[in-house]
Amino acid sequence: MADALRTLYAALMVLSGVASTCGNLLLLLVLLLNKELWTDTMGLTLSVSLSDLALGLSTIPFGVYSSLAWPSCCPSEGAFCQGSGFIYLLLQTTSIHSLTWATFDKFTEICFALSYSRIWTARRRQVVLVLVWLFCLVNAALPLLGFGSYVYSESRFLCCPSFTPDNRYFVVLWMLAGIVAPILTMCSLYGYIVYVARKQARKGTFMCNELHCYHVPANNYLRSSMVMVTTSVCLLVCWLPYISVCLYETLSGQQSPAVTSALSAWLVLTSAALNPWITCMTQTRYRVAVRRSVCRFIRMCSVTPLEPRPQSSALQLDTPNHISMTTTAATRLSSSPERPTPP
Repeated sequence: MADALRTLYAALMVLSGVASTCGNLLLLLVLLLNKELWTDTMGLTLSVSLSDLALGLSTIPFGVYSSLAWPSCCPSEGAFCQGSGFIYLLLQTTSIHSLTWATFDKFTEICFALSYSRIWTARRRQVVLVLVWLFCLVNAALPLLGFGSYVYSESRFLCCPSFTPDNRYFVVLWMLAGIVAPILTMCSLYGYIVYVARKQARKGTFMCNELHCYHVPANNYLRSSMVMVTTSVCLLVCWLPYISVCLYETLSGQQSPAVTSALSAWLVLTSAALNPWITCMTQTRYRVAVRRSVCRFIRMCSVTPLEPRPQSSALQLDTPNHISMTTTAATRLSSSPERPTPP
């Protein structure tokens, strides 16, 4: 790959790394400062955010260094490359699976509102979160145990699974169970939510609380539909090129163009930068919390700090009062009649 393309790849990876780190730190800070967001689904949101943050702090800087230090890099058989590939695969799979289950939780809350509390209990959420991490750990450990392998990809500048015909069983299993199935599930759930939203927008809906009933405008449903469609499009744009390139290399045994491999790897890592904004954009309570936190931060920065006053200021403030009290007492004494002097 030409030097200009490697420099462009490094610049794009730096932008993705900064966006991923800042976005996920913002989401974690919002969760920390707003206790009303501490719900039973917080574990899934934290799993997505921490996985994406770790990708932005580990895998993306490694890709930047490898592209700038080319052709010298770590050997594929080394412990560093094997560990880097393990972390890359683990965090990537954990992020997409946690996001899928968070979407499923949202789908249940919208479409099965009456039975939502019975379907999703706190214990079931904990079990799902543990199973997600166990599945991803086992999946990422398989190449270390001989089923598949991790190598340094010169076209992606990353240590990742080897996309060769010799490892086709592992690659196909990982792609289908770890990537394709969750993405198809999320897009299907979003599509059904959009269908329900459009159906409700046509006939109108009245929402009732303890005091009164009110009409929900159709724009609310249509706005939610646009958010869901945008989320699905971003997800497909980031992952489809990567899936296509990896399956093509694995099944055909031919290397794809270096530019295509590098672009697909950058897109799939960019999803780690988009996930926190997707989470904040698709849920109203997160949007409100982010807006409140940003306004609070701006207000704190715009207020001019008060200058520290010296301790003598209190004495200076008390001096006029003391003088006025003394003057008043002297006036009272001077105006009072003089007492006769005893003989």
